[in-house]
Amino acid sequence: MTSWPIQEGVFSLGDLEVERGGVIRDAQLTWQTHGTLNAAKDNLIVYPCSYTATHSSQNWLIGPDGILDPEQYFIVIPDMFSNGLSSGAANTPDYPELVTVRDNVLAQMRLLREVFGTEQVAAVYGFSMGAMQAYHWAAIFPELVQRAIVVCGSARTAIHNKVFLSGLLRTLEAAPEYQGRGQFSAPPRAALKAFGHIYAAWGLSQDFYRAELFSSVLGAPDLETYLKTDWETGFGACEAANLYAQAMTWTHGDISADPRYGGDLAAALSAIDAKVLLLPSETDLYFRVADNAAELPHLKAGELRPIPSIWGHRAGSPAGLPAELAFVKSAVRDWLSR
Repeated sequence: MTSWPIQEGVFSLGDLEVERGGVIRDAQLTWQTHGTLNAAKDNLIVYPCSYTATHSSQNWLIGPDGILDPEQYFIVIPDMFSNGLSSGAANTPDYPELVTVRDNVLAQMRLLREVFGTEQVAAVYGFSMGAMQAYHWAAIFPELVQRAIVVCGSARTAIHNKVFLSGLLRTLEAAPEYQGRGQFSAPPRAALKAFGHIYAAWGLSQDFYRAELFSSVLGAPDLETYLKTDWETGFGACEAANLYAQAMTWTHGDISADPRYGGDLAAALSAIDAKVLLLPSETDLYFRVADNAAELPHLKAGELRPIPSIWGHRAGSPAGLPAELAFVKSAVRDWLSR
């Protein structure tokens, strides 16, 4: 039992046209909220999902003593398309080849308007692909978003990040079950196993493996067991079509891919009015500190605070990591108070 109200629902968007062509038929956006929207409707935080995450797997950081306080804020977690709950490639006939981050954010704004009766956003908080969505919120709706908290994310998917994603996509395409257009005739078991092993090399840092924290902290008896229990099992339970679709979304992440900005990233960053807190991990292999450092000079009101950690990308989702959790919580609560 919690001391704050929690609600869940499914928002029907109808047949949703997406920006790169195609329609999500009878599109559904699942969501969960924590806390209460105040009378002024000015205490809403949007908390988008990261890759494969759902509202139930990432709401651990919500609580009076957590990173996001539901006794002060009304926290809305919209499930990203193809995360297994909202409409996705695995459960929607003729699903578009590409659903962008912008498509997700526009659908989420409809949720705010049509279900909660507001457009005002006190903050958007996101980790990884959720951080990409936070950046897009600030760029698409500069007049409505007061703060954006970008944890291990970037405004545009970097070229090296795209190379990693290309490896994942090509692995799925090499499966004999692959039918093209991101679809599979049956679960590609061998490909999903390979997918998990590739991801394991990128999700944590070289320093994490050098220190063998998978054993001393996570309790795995050896590396082989860790890879199986923490990576093979997790991705093996996912729908390959959804993994493919979300990897495509990630690959094409770019706040400047908008008619207003025409691919000019500096212009898109400069148009953001929100106060932007950038929280990269010092050892992240996807979203490097250097990516955020390059973005910072173009922001009207931004601050860069790298998370001191050898946990790589995982430092931005610090469940069970006391030092990283304390750092993120302190930084976020300070930013929300400004």
